[in-house]
Amino acid sequence: MRAPTLSTMKQNLRYAMIARFSYLLAPLLMLLTPTANAASPGLDLTGHWVGFTAIAVFSIAYIIVILEEHLHLRKSKPVLIAAGIIWILIAGVYSGTESSAAVEQAIRHNFLEYAELFFFLLVAMTYINAMLERGVFEELRHWLIAKGFSYRKLFWMTGILAFFISPIADNLTTALIMCAVILTVGKDHPKFVGLGCINIVVGANAGGAFSPFGDITTLMVWQKGVIDFIEFFSLFGPSVVNFVIPAFIMQFAVPNGTPVVEEKTGSALKYGGVTIVGLFLLTIVTAVCFHNFLHLPPVYGMMMGLGYLKFYGYYLRRKAKAAANSVEIPPGARKDISFDVFEKIAQAEWDTLFFFYGVILAVGGLGFMGYLSMASGFFYGELGPTTANVLVGILSAIVDNIPVMFAVLTMHPEMSHSQWLLVTLTAGVGGSLLSIGSAAGVALMGQARGYYTFFGHLKWTPVIALGYFASIAVHLVING
Repeated sequence: MRAPTLSTMKQNLRYAMIARFSYLLAPLLMLLTPTANAASPGLDLTGHWVGFTAIAVFSIAYIIVILEEHLHLRKSKPVLIAAGIIWILIAGVYSGTESSAAVEQAIRHNFLEYAELFFFLLVAMTYINAMLERGVFEELRHWLIAKGFSYRKLFWMTGILAFFISPIADNLTTALIMCAVILTVGKDHPKFVGLGCINIVVGANAGGAFSPFGDITTLMVWQKGVIDFIEFFSLFGPSVVNFVIPAFIMQFAVPNGTPVVEEKTGSALKYGGVTIVGLFLLTIVTAVCFHNFLHLPPVYGMMMGLGYLKFYGYYLRRKAKAAANSVEIPPGARKDISFDVFEKIAQAEWDTLFFFYGVILAVGGLGFMGYLSMASGFFYGELGPTTANVLVGILSAIVDNIPVMFAVLTMHPEMSHSQWLLVTLTAGVGGSLLSIGSAAGVALMGQARGYYTFFGHLKWTPVIALGYFASIAVHLVING
């Protein structure tokens, strides 16, 4: 198997950000639907024909989403239509009633939440695309390969790097980069690649759980103001346990020896790559300061950070123009300097962003009809917060963790701060239980096709589950 190229990594990154939604189970999502309020403002439509019609529309849309690969139809298209139809049905029922204004208020609330998520992700995607184009991650990959680590050391190195990079670069991007290393040096040892990919998925998901930037679910929790930025780091200990226990057990199955790698020629890092990494870190700091000190939504800090990149892009264009007129700089070096920030914005995964719109608005409409109050009463009333939050993590391995976390945040059940930290942890790391349970796992199944498989991951699920429940126990001891 040939090692993936940078362009292949980019394609995998853009596709994988939406791929895991194909595994969403419509019936469970219908039960766990978020809304602007904990219950319908006046009309319970759960037993009304409008409610049944809305569920049918959403189910059909998700069936089409699941069949995307066969229909060659982008995922965003059916959910966009479904969202529109659901809110048309709601508006029709409320038309002429005293609660008609509540419909407009609810849809505006859902749209505002989507808008904040949209612009936050857009800035993050732009920076990631810029770093990919500047060769930052490719250079990291080359550095790891050139070190000549043994298979076992490489197993631990890629896992540890996945754990510590994902809090900044998100778990999906990190997993793709580390998987490229595994594939490059271990293509002659399928067992090593399979184990390495499992370790990367667990490490990336665990690392993403203790940072607002590590996963979309943690981002939602932070933007909602439920947990402050610094409080996420209280999950560091449980996250370490979640990663280390499975890795320690799996390492004994890693083959012995040292891989033979080809020598690289030249550096993959382009001019300005390191500076863009610094600007991205500065953007994160800006977003945190906006939220913690100015009490403004962090998305505004991210948009200011986009301004940093735009100004630096202007500097690079001027420098590239000056280089073009210089006979001392080779033509290849001039091309490495050239940079267009709007090109990086255009390369964002727009289908993903529009898919989020459709999901948030569609499930928001279903929740507005009254389904959320039903789910809240059962999960947090009958089962209790600890059991419910542990189940959230297990559900995240089967159902997508984003709508589940939306449901929890919107229900806003009465529970302690420790329990909010617990559900943040379980929603973040629960997806590691199955290969289809996280964006990182789905992405690596495509990138390492034939090496990393569903059943290969399932074989180690009991070991990963041991880490999952141990991390919960550690959290309850430390933060309880």
